Amino acid sequence: MPYDDVPADAIPEADFDEAFDFLFSLVDLRKADQMMPLGPAAIYTASVVLWLLVFQRLNRNCPLWEAVKHLIDTAPQLCPNNKRIREMNLSSGTGTYSGARQRLTPEVTQWFADAVSTSIINTTPTLGNQRVFLIDGTTITLAPEKALREAFPPASNQHGAGVWPVALLVITHELQSGAALRPEIGPMYGPEAVSETVLARACLQRLPPNSIVLADANFGIFSMSHAIRQAGHSCLLRLTKQRFVAMRKQATLVDDEGTTKTWSLLWQPSARDRQSNPHLLPDSCLQVLIHEVQVHAELTLWLVTTLGHTALECMDLYGCRGNVETDIRNFKVVLETETIRATSVAMFHKELLASVVAYNLVVQFRQKAANQIRLPIRRLSFTGVWTTYRLFLLNAMPLSPVQWRERYAKALHYAMRDKLPNRPGRSYERCVYPRRPKSNHFEKRTPQQEEIPNKSPK
Repeated sequence: MPYDDVPADAIPEADFDEAFDFLFSLVDLRKADQMMPLGPAAIYTASVVLWLLVFQRLNRNCPLWEAVKHLIDTAPQLCPNNKRIREMNLSSGTGTYSGARQRLTPEVTQWFADAVSTSIINTTPTLGNQRVFLIDGTTITLAPEKALREAFPPASNQHGAGVWPVALLVITHELQSGAALRPEIGPMYGPEAVSETVLARACLQRLPPNSIVLADANFGIFSMSHAIRQAGHSCLLRLTKQRFVAMRKQATLVDDEGTTKTWSLLWQPSARDRQSNPHLLPDSCLQVLIHEVQVHAELTLWLVTTLGHTALECMDLYGCRGNVETDIRNFKVVLETETIRATSVAMFHKELLASVVAYNLVVQFRQKAANQIRLPIRRLSFTGVWTTYRLFLLNAMPLSPVQWRERYAKALHYAMRDKLPNRPGRSYERCVYPRRPKSNHFEKRTPQQEEIPNKSPK
């Protein structure tokens, strides 16, 4: 057997059935067709368009004509029982598919993204009986189209406004698996600009009950902590030094271990907090613990939490916050979500949600592979597993259960080999990934000819 490391009989029947049912439901989306019914002659139904959108995102912005030919070649079962399908006379032109993409309603794409994201609810709790979610913001520059510039104004300075629209995203990732919930989107600049905390408050309603929210100092403010508590969750947020010093003056010291100190505080909003958050009630307050942890001579952490854990336990948990940076990189860079080519606001939202579905598909498959070899999911390379998933399973979606099981076992065999190198003891400074200049951000690179070095004259 070419993949005898993972024989079919070694994988529980329930795992096969669960995987097949999950993936098949993403392809044969009957509920999407019910939400958006079309006539019997329609080829590009809601389920077909949704799957092709995900196919394009999994293949890094593949063009429309490639998606249409993929549908004709490998996935005719997605289409309704139509004469053109039976006679294999479906046009390879992209006009009909392009129109179907525009026709797809936002409600269907939001339902699709939420249905996939809810799979993270079944993951093992990270801390006790609670699941931990990392919240962070990021930006995406869009195509310089008029509609996008109006919805997401570019940055500006003393020389005037820029060219590239900038959208602000707040994304929530589950700590253990890295799975993403549907993000909140708003303008970064302009008169209608919104802050990360405003968008983050909308994300709280999508979390499973009794979750833990982990975020950096940008979110370490009263309004965010209060919103997290009001939504039925716990929080562990980093504080700036200035805010920590102000809060410490009103707090009571409850523990002092030298390098760690803990204070108890009945946190009440300041006058500035109430001015910027008029929705806060007069009696709004929050019982919290403040931790000061000296990690080393050059780093001290200041944390505020509604959890009852010790300072060292909170420090260890907050140390996982950096995982969200890797998750955002996988979402934006590996799947090339940061180069969405949509020219309208509606199409940008659809392609962004399709990117969330594509990302979560890879995360789910990575979780299965990690479980087989009993390793943490983050020990497997997202890029490696994404490549395996795309090559082995993406074209095999419409297979029968028997064929699927063989294909699935083969893909698992190779996904389990996609481990990140084990390099203990290495430490790297945080740095920004280099980006292309704005002038050619949406252009294709052309290979440069190797230059012949100039020879010095004799």
